[in-house]
Amino acid sequence: MQPNIEAFLDPATGTLSYIVFDESGGTCAIIDPVLDYDHRSGRTSTLSADNLITFVENQQLTVEWILETHVHADHLTSAHYLKSQLGGKTGIGREVPKVQRIFKEIFNLGPEFLPDGSHFDHLLADDETFEIGKLSAKAISTPGHTPADLSYQFGDAIFVGDTLFMPDLGTARADFPGGDARQLFRSIRKLLEQPPETRLFMCHDYPPPTRQARWETTVAEQRARNIHVHDGISEDSFVAMREARDATLDMPTLLLPSVQVNVRAGEMPLPEENGVSYLKIPLNVI
Repeated sequence: MQPNIEAFLDPATGTLSYIVFDESGGTCAIIDPVLDYDHRSGRTSTLSADNLITFVENQQLTVEWILETHVHADHLTSAHYLKSQLGGKTGIGREVPKVQRIFKEIFNLGPEFLPDGSHFDHLLADDETFEIGKLSAKAISTPGHTPADLSYQFGDAIFVGDTLFMPDLGTARADFPGGDARQLFRSIRKLLEQPPETRLFMCHDYPPPTRQARWETTVAEQRARNIHVHDGISEDSFVAMREARDATLDMPTLLLPSVQVNVRAGEMPLPEENGVSYLKIPLNVI
């Protein structure tokens, strides 16, 4: 059975969230949901997440999973909020404790933060299969952007997280803590070994002025046209390009607030004695 897919673009961060479902009145998974965050005021809102809730309710869907492709550095996840409203289990890659340990040290998180993945309901292993109603799904380990990236396959569709972008934009960066350009290349080639007609769904699009936002492509299109990893590009050439390019890139605007929330599966830090939650800004570290 092929999945029904509904995409939701967050223009503020260029993030794509997806609802993948078997049929109306059936069962669904939510992938990479966004919690709106204004970095100027430090205020959050649930407009993007509420759009997902409206679709779920209109289609009379039961949420089985809320899945993260990785610990995002460019937006806050609304997984915790959605779970409170819709139910479902939160899932992420089995290697996420590696990412949690990195950021526990960077942010000097206290003893109450255990970097063991227990903030999520389930840690998915490479090639692990699971069911979404009548749909069969598989987790595919695709590290490189972070050590814990997963892609998710439903039938002929793969949600690739931060590995590939649309062909004219190339590939994701690999210079965040724990990232590795060589590992990223191998993960991408693993995806591109799928049948040519396999549909690939991006986690982000940052379109140039010459086109509108797009988020669906195919293995064949990526192998023929991706500016960074089309067929014929060697691993060493990719690594040299990716590392040189990454050295010129600014950090994402929401890196520091987002990872503190996302390593907790969308929960905010515990409130202090005045009832307010606080995020940390480490100086001269990243």
